Amino acid sequence: MAQRTERADALRNREAVLAAADALFAESSSPHSVSMDDIAAAAGVGKGTLFRRFGDRAGLIGAVIASRLEPLQQAVREAQDDAGSSPRQRVLDLLDASLRFKIENRHLMSAAEDAGLSSPYQAGHYGWWHEILRAALDQVPGVHDADFTAHALLAAIRADLVAHLIDDQKMTPDSLRASLAAHIDNVLGNRSDPSRIPDEA
Repeated sequence: MAQRTERADALRNREAVLAAADALFAESSSPHSVSMDDIAAAAGVGKGTLFRRFGDRAGLIGAVIASRLEPLQQAVREAQDDAGSSPRQRVLDLLDASLRFKIENRHLMSAAEDAGLSSPYQAGHYGWWHEILRAALDQVPGVHDADFTAHALLAAIRADLVAHLIDDQKMTPDSLRASLAAHIDNVLGNRSDPSRIPDEA
């Protein structure tokens, strides 16, 4: 019984830490300024708990990103199973969903890079995005080497590039989404209206 209570407490602590970290990163214009002490205080736990549960700042940030991605990944799975959409549209919708996530969370993604998660290819979610995109590209006629094409398309929406275009180049999110849609059409060999972007989810 004591062991079960300990596991329940550990789960509650983990959820409290993730919720506190998520709120602090969302409120801060610069997630780099959010310290482990800030997160521990907001969650009502000792700083040692953070290091035991997440290892270090990079591990904690990675867990926050994963928790934010979970509902999006579920929505993407359901959309990819929609038999009414074409393979090309599924590719566009998938990349647009990933781009919108990176636009909304670009400061958090930058904090991840600053914390030592510099290679996006080492992140668990990158493999998931790549595999589901590769599967969609496999269904698009005329695509050569879906595996490489998936990598190349994901490179076009790296978090550091998204942050640079929006924060430094002052590109609007809608303009960036339209440019991505046009780029996808170019890659897939269809010169359609570059102003076309998917509807908001």
